[in-house]
Amino acid sequence: MPAPVLMIAAPASGSGKTVVTLGLLRHLRDRGVAVASAKSGPDYIDPAFHAAASGRACVNLDAWAMRPEMLDALAARQAEGADLLIVEAAMGLFDGAPGPGSVGDGSAADLAARFGWPVVLVLDAGGQGFSAAAVLAGFQGFRDDVRIAGVIFNRVGSARHAAILRRAAAHAGLPVLGLVPRLPALALPSRHLGLVQAGEHAALETFLAAAGDAVGAEVDIEPLKRVALMSPPSPRGRGDSDGFIPPLGQRIAVAGDTAFAFAYPHLLAAWREAGAEILPFSPLADDAPDPSADAVYLPGGYPELQAGRLAGNRRFLDGLRAAAGQGRAIYGECGGYMVLGTGLTDAEGRRHAMAGLLPVETSFAERRLHLGYRHAALAAATPLGSAGTAWRGHEFHYASILSEGPGEALFEAWDAEGAPLGRLGRRAGSVFGSFFHLIDRA
Repeated sequence: MPAPVLMIAAPASGSGKTVVTLGLLRHLRDRGVAVASAKSGPDYIDPAFHAAASGRACVNLDAWAMRPEMLDALAARQAEGADLLIVEAAMGLFDGAPGPGSVGDGSAADLAARFGWPVVLVLDAGGQGFSAAAVLAGFQGFRDDVRIAGVIFNRVGSARHAAILRRAAAHAGLPVLGLVPRLPALALPSRHLGLVQAGEHAALETFLAAAGDAVGAEVDIEPLKRVALMSPPSPRGRGDSDGFIPPLGQRIAVAGDTAFAFAYPHLLAAWREAGAEILPFSPLADDAPDPSADAVYLPGGYPELQAGRLAGNRRFLDGLRAAAGQGRAIYGECGGYMVLGTGLTDAEGRRHAMAGLLPVETSFAERRLHLGYRHAALAAATPLGSAGTAWRGHEFHYASILSEGPGEALFEAWDAEGAPLGRLGRRAGSVFGSFFHLIDRA
């Protein structure tokens, strides 16, 4: 029988939906429920927390950047073998790509509408009481194809506050599925791209245990499960996930540690299914890419926080240079792109020499946000495809490009609304990269 599904969403970022989701995942897992999870939109950080809480890899479902058949395939696979699938929304429920906010903007609401998933709102009740009724009524009536099935109030201040919130939900005609008080133990540290990564959280298990206990005590779990049963059957079949990002080679060395953590698990799984062998290595441990690999993938992450250490890791850098000298494909995304460049200046203004394989110099000394969905087309043939191959993806970084040239560009790019962004990235011989995170073919 297909797994029931529910979406945990909120009116805005910072409402506490991630902590509630993590608490649900850990609480259910501890009680023997085979619970799986997904995250809406382009996000590398929250899914790692999901995986730690549930014990299962989390998948991303991106209604803007993924083709419908890709969404169907990933949703179906994630529900396989699960008793319950919990999908965490991104930002506010109706927040998507810039534009009029209509259907098709990539919001979590688009996912809920596509699959018929019931939505449980996490509402930050701090600073409001009965006004919550207006918020809930507004969310219920905003889109006819999105079903709000209940509310969990977060940061509830007192028993009196809870009673007011219950009256507000009753006025809006929604069941209250939980009232979570303000709990300092449920705070998560953050940095400029979001939460501090799960792998860097020194007391992650302690936090997850506290979140599981709090949610188990304050959320009505059985009614929540009944809400999930309102969802239609999960998509059947495997859909079309073949070729969305082709394997870079037959044996692919993949960098993976806290400096290079932004690789989607479903991408690596698809490469394995296509017959490629994944050879993990850690640049922070001064590992060189496996010399038997015919390709190297440097995903994004936080190399700027480890720039001095990476600059001194000679085995890693010399291994990259040796692979490039032998003509092996080397692809870097975002943080990986910076490391393939000539130098990286950290937030304190210190420059650190990088691999020097691409003519790009980057800096965090003066941070500037680059954020948004992107259309892109390859400017020339690479292992990613032939010239003109079109992609959808995302850009999110604070680095400034001090210089980017000479050399051939990797992509011609446009933003989500179709405005031209010019050429992105660089390629030199078998080495190529950009700040653009590929998600799916256009």
